[in-house]
Amino acid sequence: MDAFLFQATLYLLAMVVAVPIASRLGLGSVLGYLVAGIVIGPLTGLTGAEITDLQHFAEFGVVMMLFLIGLELEPRALWAMRDKLVGMGGLQVLATLALIALAGLALGLSWESALATGAILSLSSTAIVLQTLDEKHLMQTAGGRSAFAVLLTQDIAVIPMLALLPLLALPGARALAEGEHAAMLQSLPGWQVTLVTLAAVGVVILAGHYLIRPAFHFVQAARLREINTALALAIVVAIASLMLLVGLSPALGTFLAGVVLANSEFRHELESDIAPFKGLLLGLFFITVGAGIDMDLLMSKPLQLLGLAVALMAGKGVVLYALARVFQLRGRDRWLFTLGLAQAGEFGFVLISFTSQQRILPAETAQLLMMVVALSMLLTPLVFILYERLARRITEEVPDADEIDEAQPILIAGIGRFGQVVNRMVTMSGFRTTVIDHDLNTIRLMRRFGYQGYFGDPTRPELLKAAGIDKAKILVVCLDAPEATTHLVAYARRIRPDLHIIARAHDRIHVFQLYQAGADDIVRELFDSSLRAARYVLENSGLSEYEAAEAEKIFFKLDRAAVRSLAEVWEPGVPVEQNANYIRRSQELNRELEAALTQHFQPTGESPAASGD
Repeated sequence: MDAFLFQATLYLLAMVVAVPIASRLGLGSVLGYLVAGIVIGPLTGLTGAEITDLQHFAEFGVVMMLFLIGLELEPRALWAMRDKLVGMGGLQVLATLALIALAGLALGLSWESALATGAILSLSSTAIVLQTLDEKHLMQTAGGRSAFAVLLTQDIAVIPMLALLPLLALPGARALAEGEHAAMLQSLPGWQVTLVTLAAVGVVILAGHYLIRPAFHFVQAARLREINTALALAIVVAIASLMLLVGLSPALGTFLAGVVLANSEFRHELESDIAPFKGLLLGLFFITVGAGIDMDLLMSKPLQLLGLAVALMAGKGVVLYALARVFQLRGRDRWLFTLGLAQAGEFGFVLISFTSQQRILPAETAQLLMMVVALSMLLTPLVFILYERLARRITEEVPDADEIDEAQPILIAGIGRFGQVVNRMVTMSGFRTTVIDHDLNTIRLMRRFGYQGYFGDPTRPELLKAAGIDKAKILVVCLDAPEATTHLVAYARRIRPDLHIIARAHDRIHVFQLYQAGADDIVRELFDSSLRAARYVLENSGLSEYEAAEAEKIFFKLDRAAVRSLAEVWEPGVPVEQNANYIRRSQELNRELEAALTQHFQPTGESPAASGD
């Protein structure tokens, strides 16, 4: 008991010290766990023979991680991402696997070992990459979204890899840990193991659909959180036990169970119950990996191991760069995608352990691969630093503007959330528009839904001329940037005094600027929605729908008149709080508006509350 408490204290202290330091240095939590394991293991010798047993226990964290990943993979969402998952992600896994397998054959590995090595090293680090993209606010870039799609494909690819890798083992040659697999499977050929895998998968899917949901309904009656947590853990443990019973990876079953339950009403409850255990056990797994690194091997072959890690990242980088070009990633996004996914990943540790147990990889090769995977992950922060330096030097490639082949009498500049509503209502009413926007992805999305749009900067005079501004009747300016909106309105008014200009305003001050620039109709982007919300408040405060609607109309009419009046006393460059004429006129208009509303609702001197009663 004393030894157990000492080891537990040691591992927990290693977590709470190393991981925060690594996170502050921008290295990520996974590298913090690995470094902590290296420090307490091979460097200081504080760990003992218990490391192997502890690693088997900690692998349950990987099982829980796959269960949670499965919960996130709603089948409909997967279908919506099928192009990137099958195209970009599938090509990355297959091309990298083939390249590394060929390299392994050239280095003298058997074809079974070379193929297994390709599968192991084709995967990247989901934990490191996603955390880094989130910390550096790169997830919403085109490169970040593409990297996420590939990582998702890789996570899914682990499942067929776990199912098919036994086919590479010779019958009866799998080194099964004592008590880990059923004895009847030890001498089965690989194809029979695969059939058993498929049968077990079917059992898990049926159980997830027909048994787990009724069980959750049953325990919900207790209304005790700890019982819900116990059931969540029981589901994962039971499925893992079933997989081990038939000689399969528990990660396979728990992942499939997660996918089956992704549409369940208990999905979020499962996530919240499992996540803390997953985080601790997964961290413990990475610590045991670091503690199990053979420092003698690293010290005896430092250049060879480092060279293999760099060669791996370079080879994967070539494949990723080619895919980035094929899928038309540009500039910074192309390099983010290429450099961000070049390392090996944490699932590599799982597959190395699995293939060693199956006797597909020799022990020496497995240990060598373990070092290469760890070194590539340790090099990843340096690769992201390289990307940041490249990104500062790269000038983004901007595609040429589209050629506008047909100009319409209504020209809409900007097709974001505001402009698309305007365009839809106008076109559905039977009128034709010419839409221009500087966001290429938005224009492509428009075209997918059947709307015509042209890519280009709508503030450029030559593009406006090509769009037919000389003959247009109406210009609708729906740009997000207030300065660009004002500039475009002023330019259009200068070249077309007779053009009717409708402009989107950011706020009241922007309204004044647009009046001076020459806009005919100005729409404050939140004004109408705020009026509607106020009308709902009045309807639920005692006024009838008619009275609330009348109040909305009166306020709208008087406020528009007030804004025009205030525009006459507004002085550009002078803050409104320092403009005495503006403040005085604003106070007068507010009193007039209040008096008008009071007169409308209190013709006999009654208060709104009294009349409502």
